[in-house]
Amino acid sequence: MKRFVVVLLVLMLMASAVFAKEDILIDFSTLTADESGQNTATIMDYGSEAGTRYSDEEKSRMVSSLYIENWEVDLTSSSQTVMNDRLSYVKEVKVPEGAINYPGETVIGVRVHFPEQKFNSYGFVKPPFEIPAYATHPNDPEASVGNQFNGYGVLKNVGVIKSVAINVKGMNFDEGLAVVLRNEQEEQINIPFGYLNFEGWKQLVWENPNYITEVRNREMRRNALYPTMAPSITFESINFYKDAMFSGGDFIAYVKDISVTYDMAILENVDVEIDDEAVWGILADREEQRRKNEIKKLGNLQVLRYIEQQKMHVDGEGVKTTGDQPTPSNP
Repeated sequence: MKRFVVVLLVLMLMASAVFAKEDILIDFSTLTADESGQNTATIMDYGSEAGTRYSDEEKSRMVSSLYIENWEVDLTSSSQTVMNDRLSYVKEVKVPEGAINYPGETVIGVRVHFPEQKFNSYGFVKPPFEIPAYATHPNDPEASVGNQFNGYGVLKNVGVIKSVAINVKGMNFDEGLAVVLRNEQEEQINIPFGYLNFEGWKQLVWENPNYITEVRNREMRRNALYPTMAPSITFESINFYKDAMFSGGDFIAYVKDISVTYDMAILENVDVEIDDEAVWGILADREEQRRKNEIKKLGNLQVLRYIEQQKMHVDGEGVKTTGDQPTPSNP
């Protein structure tokens, strides 16, 4: 009898608890360049949006990826000056082999030059393009829609977010840190992590104050199972901000990765009698249309940047200079 009571209590506790799943949203150690000079796993070819005035050779160079050196720092309009923009950028940084944390791994190094004046200022660390939530791998066109960036800034099947964690190296600065995500409805989610007034590597964790751990306290509702759009979250930016009470100037930080703990929106590995998507193909059609729209939007912006790069001054060594970061004249 006593054994039965113990088993019953264990089952009741299991029924009342929510078991969340933890995944890496983005890991900068995977965003290094290969022989192509880009990060092949996340490469985006936007040459199809360039039009007919460009040769096939020029179109073949119209590619970008999530390679760290392609990322950029955007300042708010009130903070933008020639000097502040020039001195705000990112770098690929390899941690020494003998380091205590992440030896031999690659992290993203961020430099933001905040204005000296006493007003709030923000620096947004962004990828070279808006990461598509719906994209296929360029080297595998038969792959399922949405596979390419899974774990490279995109997580699928995300229900309620329990927590978000970021591994960051502080340098005793007074600046604050936040991460911005967006969901499948294109709504932005701002995740604040507080201030970076500490030294060394630290995992900062944001706990969702609205997360309910017990099922019996949750609002139960029935939702249509098909053809609803698959819930997802996508990385948008890392935001560093300076309060008006603090002085500006150079700010330095390093980030290793960002992870998310969440409830699954749909249970995995559940047997179904009929594969609805195989019959109707509604989700595939929707995601393909969204993928095309995202690629078109990305392509138009990147083509304009490519044109601007071609118009830049070339020095005597054949290098196009962009502030502190020389760019090869033959992209």
